[in-house]
Amino acid sequence: MVVVDSDSEIILRVKGPLELKCQLDTSDAQLMQKVISRTFESLRSQVKSESCVLAVCDSPVFIWPNRGALATPEEITPNAPYEDLQQWIQTDDQDSAGKRSAKKKSKRSSSASVINLGLMMEVTQPGPLSAPILSKTVQKSHFLTTTLPMDCVVCTSCGDAIKDACERLLEALTHQLCDMEKVTLQHMRGPTVLVPEVLHFLLPEPKGLVTVVYPAGVSDSQLEAQRKELHQQFELPDDRPYFRRANAYHFPNEPYKDGYLRNPHVVLTHPTLDNGKVYLVQGIYSYHHYMQDRMDDNGWGCAYRSLQTICSWFQQQGYVERSVPTHKEIQQALVDVGDKQTSFVGSCQWIGSIEVQAVLNQLLGITSKIMFVSQGSELASKGRELANHFLTEGTPIMIGGGVLAHTILGVTWSETTGQIRYLILDPHYTGAEDLQLITDKGWCGWKGPDFWDQTAYYNLCLPQKPKVI
Repeated sequence: MVVVDSDSEIILRVKGPLELKCQLDTSDAQLMQKVISRTFESLRSQVKSESCVLAVCDSPVFIWPNRGALATPEEITPNAPYEDLQQWIQTDDQDSAGKRSAKKKSKRSSSASVINLGLMMEVTQPGPLSAPILSKTVQKSHFLTTTLPMDCVVCTSCGDAIKDACERLLEALTHQLCDMEKVTLQHMRGPTVLVPEVLHFLLPEPKGLVTVVYPAGVSDSQLEAQRKELHQQFELPDDRPYFRRANAYHFPNEPYKDGYLRNPHVVLTHPTLDNGKVYLVQGIYSYHHYMQDRMDDNGWGCAYRSLQTICSWFQQQGYVERSVPTHKEIQQALVDVGDKQTSFVGSCQWIGSIEVQAVLNQLLGITSKIMFVSQGSELASKGRELANHFLTEGTPIMIGGGVLAHTILGVTWSETTGQIRYLILDPHYTGAEDLQLITDKGWCGWKGPDFWDQTAYYNLCLPQKPKVI
């Protein structure tokens, strides 16, 4: 396990395969474990050998960490600060001929905080080599081979020397091999082993980023005992699944494969109120809105989309493993609980906060509180209740009134003056996943009390977090 400080300026991430190969000529479990342990020790020796090479991704830079941080090109010296490597990393900028530029780029802004490196091993040796000798032995044996997916992170300040950062990376790689050995032996069944799986988790400050090795193929429910140990080790409460796979840290330079925007509100500037405090959704969610997923729900699907955003929050915090439900799955759930007739499935009928509450309970096992507001003007007096919800539960809120539904992601509220602003995620948006357009046009933005219809009634669905590890 590697613990790093998330406040540092640059994350160094090294990934690459290491081949685990060994011959098990015995059925004795203890002897097999000794053979595997010796193989892991050999891999740790490889990492510490002069053949180990770190390749800076998207650049011509190679570093030999065990040769005094020798690097190519020659301009890169071992004592140079690690931030100097950023000027060698190529971007997707194209020249006038439409080709990718091969020139050094200017130093990137501080928002580009991740430097990716590839782990490699030289396979050739300098000097003369003896001729190979072939021999044949006929015997029954079990040959074990698998690929270990190394994935280490350390954090460093921009001014740290390359050689110092390389030492920390090598230490992290060696430590990770030890963790992989432990997991491999612990879950070994006869000559069959499970491939170790590396995951990173961002814990609350000041703990930062933590790397954990799990056995691949073993479900989260089977790893509860290990997660409990991690919660105790890092003094974490037992009411939130910090170490479930779905809660793994997503590095800022990696795009999400599903195409949905995550947390568009983080780029917004908070409004200032006299003695006001900001209370926000805690964690990651996806922005679901009209016309996504090749589904034309323009004019009727806003509550469905708000519900999908809420479901994505529970999924991405690791509380549930099921995917975000489709419109038909939502409708079928309401039929299953007896709220709707069979003909409701496949229709274009609206749903409201009460239906959202029922679906969350039916599909996710999530309970919710309902807040009733007889007219929109009363919402301005709900600052304390909403602030407390985001402080204790931290889940998105679905609010429905009339024929419109929205998602509340937070509030700014002043206990002394009663002033309040609402952070609204609007599911009525119909465009592309353009963060700047969505925030500039207010599809995700702060709204005042006049945003609500002052005479319409509203129901708010406040999902509650389950207490799980």
